[in-house]
This record gives sequence, C-alpha cells and structure tokens, in this order.
Amino acid sequence: MRKRNRGWKGSACLALCLVLVMGTLGGCTQKAPDASTEGIGESTSAVQDSGNAPITEYSLDYLDTIISISIYDSTDRTLLNHCFEIIAEYEDKLSRTLEGTEIYRLNENGTVEMEEEVLALLQKGLYYSELSGGAFDITVEPITSLWDFKAETPALPDADALTKAVEHVDYTKLSIDGNQVTLADPESGVDLGAIAKGYIADRLKEYLVSEGVNSAIINLGGNILCVGKKPDGSAFNVGLQYPFGARDDVIAIVEIDDFSVVTSGIDQRNFTIDDKLYHHILNTETGYPCENNLLSVSIISRQSVDGDGLSTTCFALGLEKGMELIDSLDGVYAAFITDDYEVHYSEGFEDHIRVK
Repeated sequence: MRKRNRGWKGSACLALCLVLVMGTLGGCTQKAPDASTEGIGESTSAVQDSGNAPITEYSLDYLDTIISISIYDSTDRTLLNHCFEIIAEYEDKLSRTLEGTEIYRLNENGTVEMEEEVLALLQKGLYYSELSGGAFDITVEPITSLWDFKAETPALPDADALTKAVEHVDYTKLSIDGNQVTLADPESGVDLGAIAKGYIADRLKEYLVSEGVNSAIINLGGNILCVGKKPDGSAFNVGLQYPFGARDDVIAIVEIDDFSVVTSGIDQRNFTIDDKLYHHILNTETGYPCENNLLSVSIISRQSVDGDGLSTTCFALGLEKGMELIDSLDGVYAAFITDDYEVHYSEGFEDHIRVK
C-alpha cells in the first residue's frame, strides 16, 4: 500500500486511549505493528480469548494512524481489501488539502456545489457546531492549519496569526442552499477531520453488512466500531485505558455489540515546549488547546460519526457542560477522565453498558 498524506494533521479526536480485549489474531497475511497488539495504536493491546480467529488486515498508510479491520465470520480477504479501497476513496474525497476536492474548493473559492455524501457529513458537522454553541466548530480550519503536531521540531503558531484566525471561525457564516454551500467569510475554512474517521467507519460497517458480515471490528486509529457480536454470540470487550498509562492500565472493560467507542484525549497528539504540554483539541475562542482539567472523553454510540462529534464537543465543553449535554441525549453514554484521574460516568453508562 502506498504512503499517503491527506491533511488530517491538527484534526481533533485522534482516539487512541482504547484497548480491545478480543482475542489473539490469526489469519493475517500482513504482520501487525506489534505481535501483541490489535494494531490500533500505541496504547492498544489484545489478550488471549476463546473463539474464532478472525482474518485481519493492518495499515499505517491512511488517515495518519494505525488501522486494523478484523472479520470473524468470513475468510474472504477481498472484503478487507475493498475496505481499504473505501478508506482511500473517502480520505481523498474529504480532504481539505488535496486540490480538487469539494472541501478544498469551498475553502479556496468560498462556494461549491457538493455531492450528497460530502454534504451529509458537512451537515453533521454543522449539527454539532450548533449543539455546542461553537465549542465544536466545523469552520475551525483557520486555526488547525496553523498547528503542526507532527513536526520533528514542534513550534507554537504565531500569536498574532492565531488571534486573527479565531476571528474567522464561525459556523454561522456557512450556509447551505440545496447542494450549494457558501462561506460568507472568505478567510474562513472547513475542516472535517474531527468527524471524518467516524463517518468512514460507519461506511465500512455499512459495506460489510451488505456483504453478509455479521461479526467484525473496525478500528480507525482508536475509532472502534463493532459489527454485531463475536461468533459465539457474546459481546465484544473494549477496555477504556487511563491517559498516559501503560497498555494494560485499564479503567474498565465495557461489553458492546453493534456500538462504537470513540475517545478524545490529550495524550496521543501533542508536544511539549518549556515544560508545557500542547495537545490537538483546540479552543475555538482562543486558538490554543483546551484547558479544562480533562484528560479524555470516551463516547459510546450506535454511529461512530456521532462518537467522533460528541467526544470532541464534550471535551471542548468541559466536564459539567459536557455531562449535561450527554445526559440530554438518548442512546449515547460517556466517560470523562479528569486530571486527578477520576472517572465520571454519564447517566445510564453503567446500567446500559456493562462495566467490569
């Protein structure tokens, strides 16, 4: 597979604080990044379990992260191959930096006619922008473009440039008329990075189900989405890991089927300058990383795109407002970890999602 770079740097919600406890992998033609891991990220591991060994494929070539897809009830590897073709297609389609994409042309020209799929994701971004009152903002590109969390020599953005960029982050300046999308502010720009991985995961699940797959795990750098249950009928086990902890430093194990688990945390995409840590979840009012005593937020939801949007939204809102938001929504649950390493569960988390 070819190495790709499609401008996902700086996007929020690189969720790597998850551990899958599903079983030792088998049937892989491609060696995993680590023989003991599920290939989901630096803080992800698997332990021995009974049941069928899945066919699995890994990749480091997409979405700036480690990807693994495991299918438990089929031996057809063409399904895995097509999954990565789907990832490549959507990565290109949703990129803000690849010339010719609708997002690129919108940011360059201020208006564009969008195809239905891209428009649907943009509308999802607008929904979470409105829901959060702008704490999550789909027009955050003027800010995210100034930060580089992958640089060999990290540097802070110019303070004046950030101050000016913040003035152009305003989702209310984005309008949709049919398929025509317009940015009223020529200095504004859309960045779908905070919800794109979840959207892509949902499309992969949709494809696998259409091909008769009823037991699988999709993991896009920690955006975990389950297809059905394990072959023996039991739920998949997903562990929530302490930020900055060791691989086996697990807070709780939740049993899920047909659900998504997404975490936004400060411990995986960051750098330190003068003993101060700067992470990738940015405050849309200041342009700098959010400072609200949170280490991570994990969201359990049916749709992975909602987990993506809500994990970033709730982190940006902080514990009190984020918890209030989650408790007002049906069918979603959250675990907030504060910087004193206390875990705060939303209403129904422990009742509806079994915690061990």
